[in-house]
Amino acid sequence: MPDHVPQEYTDRSLLWNAVERVETAKNSQLAREIELALPVELTQEQNITLACEYAKKHFVSAGMCADVCIHDTGNGNPHAHIMLTLRPIKEDGKWGAKSKKEYILDDNGERIRLKSGQYKSRKISTVDWNEQTKAEEWRSGWADIVNKYLSQQGIAERVDHRSYERQGIEKIPSIHMGVAASQMEKKGIKTERGDINRQVIVSNNQICQLRARIRKAKEWLYSQPLDDAPTMTSMMSSIANARNLETKSQKVRNLQTQANLLNFLQINNISSMAQLVDKATKINDEFYKVSNKIKATERRLSQLEQHLLQCDNYKQYRAIYEKYKELNPRKATTFYSKHSEKIQLYETAKKYLYDVLSGRKTIPIQKWQAEQKQLLNDRFTLCENYYRLQDEVRSLELLRKGADNIICEKARERQPIQTHR
Repeated sequence: MPDHVPQEYTDRSLLWNAVERVETAKNSQLAREIELALPVELTQEQNITLACEYAKKHFVSAGMCADVCIHDTGNGNPHAHIMLTLRPIKEDGKWGAKSKKEYILDDNGERIRLKSGQYKSRKISTVDWNEQTKAEEWRSGWADIVNKYLSQQGIAERVDHRSYERQGIEKIPSIHMGVAASQMEKKGIKTERGDINRQVIVSNNQICQLRARIRKAKEWLYSQPLDDAPTMTSMMSSIANARNLETKSQKVRNLQTQANLLNFLQINNISSMAQLVDKATKINDEFYKVSNKIKATERRLSQLEQHLLQCDNYKQYRAIYEKYKELNPRKATTFYSKHSEKIQLYETAKKYLYDVLSGRKTIPIQKWQAEQKQLLNDRFTLCENYYRLQDEVRSLELLRKGADNIICEKARERQPIQTHR
């Protein structure tokens, strides 16, 4: 707490009861919650120090009271919840106002009267804690302090508060597993969220590998002299006359390869090295378009999956939460100890949806579900295009192999014949 805050508020019950008493409006927001993922590389004591130092630097120094709770059950998901007061406390220990009214003046400096008889005014916040830039500032500050602690312990890993997209990293982000799913996965029980993250890993690896293959094929094609380059016919012949075609299955596969290559050349009207280079450029351009669309689609599907999950938690545990709020303090404590996980899931869902909806009252579940269905269809089409590009890159690589065989054969023919005396 800031130094001027009454010491009695070190008791969190007294603090939050005082907050509830001063917030008399029906729609008052009582607190802001910040959730922090603590680094598993640090000890529990180090993480406690880390969370408290962060809270003091970014919140307490600005005049907020910060109620820090560390959750670490040894399940590999240590995290902290920080509850922050939203109303400033004055030097005399009394609660101050969140905002004040400011009258709007005309060109003559006079107040503007409305038809209702009231004067035109606007609300001015007394603190800057709700500024949109604060979220970015706090996220950046958390990354900085975590990296400082990791560096002090000689740990090489670093965190970055920015998304992959903002960092310029061409990866599909994984989704947050959550405590329940993480525990099930550790026991060897596959979960829907775990399956999503496993597919994300596979997709990222495939995109990375195909990008490298396209780059390699382009570099080779651009290095070839167009005037004296092997013809498409000669490259096809080189592949047809491949060595080590001893078994029937090897010969069948070779014929299939030739048929696929011939189909690739005919569909794309390729009959020269210059046209093959042009096709490689088009493959490269289309790959970036398709992969960017896949990543954008996966990011949005991940968001929608989280939206709908929180909707389910909100609806499923709302009755339990409402019953808890109706109980007197003695019974509420017992009830909470029995249903704490469900109550916390509801509170998390309520806060999450409040932030997502930005003041809107209706939760657009059907709209989210329809968008999810459409994006799943879009992803299917994008994946078809992606796998087509994979096949085309494979054709480029085979043609390169045929050209390399021709070049090696010519080099052998130019070598002088050595005689022995």
